[in-house]
Amino acid sequence: MASARFPDAPPVSPADPARDARSSAAPADLGPTAAPPRPAVPPSTDGIVETTARLRPAREEKAAAPAPPVSPAPAPAPASPAGSVPPPATDRPFVSFGRPETYDDHTARPRFLGARVRPRVAAAAACVVLGLGLIGGAVTGSWLTGDDSAPSGSPSAFVAAGGLWHSVPVDKLFPATVDGTGAGPGGADRTWTRIAVAPDSGCKDAFDPLLRKALAPVGCLRLLRATYMDATRSHVTTVGLLFTKADTTAMSALKTRFKTEDLGRRTDLMPRPYAAKGTVAAGFGDDQRASWTLSVLTDAPVVVYAVSGFADGRSVTDPQPAAEAIQAGATTAPAQAGLGHEAQGLADRIERGLRKTVTSATEKPS
Repeated sequence: MASARFPDAPPVSPADPARDARSSAAPADLGPTAAPPRPAVPPSTDGIVETTARLRPAREEKAAAPAPPVSPAPAPAPASPAGSVPPPATDRPFVSFGRPETYDDHTARPRFLGARVRPRVAAAAACVVLGLGLIGGAVTGSWLTGDDSAPSGSPSAFVAAGGLWHSVPVDKLFPATVDGTGAGPGGADRTWTRIAVAPDSGCKDAFDPLLRKALAPVGCLRLLRATYMDATRSHVTTVGLLFTKADTTAMSALKTRFKTEDLGRRTDLMPRPYAAKGTVAAGFGDDQRASWTLSVLTDAPVVVYAVSGFADGRSVTDPQPAAEAIQAGATTAPAQAGLGHEAQGLADRIERGLRKTVTSATEKPS
């Protein structure tokens, strides 16, 4: 049985005359059932002639193949909340080169770090400025009210205070009238009127010998004094400003000594009054001293003191420091007469005026 794929006869060489005769003897018309003539096969270099038909190119078969079925489009993903970042796809890595974001726990809105850092820096700067303002206000208030617990003033203020004795009018340091709201016993108001001002001088005759010795470490640059009387003209008080030659260290040391050794309560360390002739204080001498106070400043080279007595010139055998005479329940003659309040109240207000003057002298013009 002959094969449908390969010829039964072996291939014939192109030089075979029998094949050439058969080819030339082919009929001219084979009829409608005859196959078209096969094209001539070019000779082979190795003597082999291909007799099978060539296969069609693969691209023609692929073109004829049916198209694969089209799968339906995937359903759209649900919309994410406004401002949220969509999750990355699973078939490829998600890479973002955007600006880093942070999120508010309540609103879920992205907030750029740069936008949040600037307000925080501004808020921190505002807190610093506010804190400095509060500290400066506290220091200024303590300076004006004479709070001993406050830090000392600036070096420029200390130096400026030391020169006030010759640069400020006397009415600034010792006003003609001093109001003492709440300065009297039980919070009663007081008013003091200046009746005499002593010429500025040294400290030789202004203090008892022991007090002068206690003040010697800070020196005596100038001493200013004035004497006041109350509204009833029954009490007289001398107030003094001792400008020293000391620096802040020496003033602090003197203040510490007066506090630790309780020198401000010793009757042999009382300052002397200024008795002006021709006034109600003409008889105000050493024996008329009833109550006194003395304050050593550390933010100015100044010692402030005051001593009070009766205007009628009566002697006082039991003087009492103002800090004790103003206490509730004190029964001494100076306490009952309110002379402790006279000395303490007037000294406090003269000291406050001094601090205000120093503040005004050191303020820079705007």
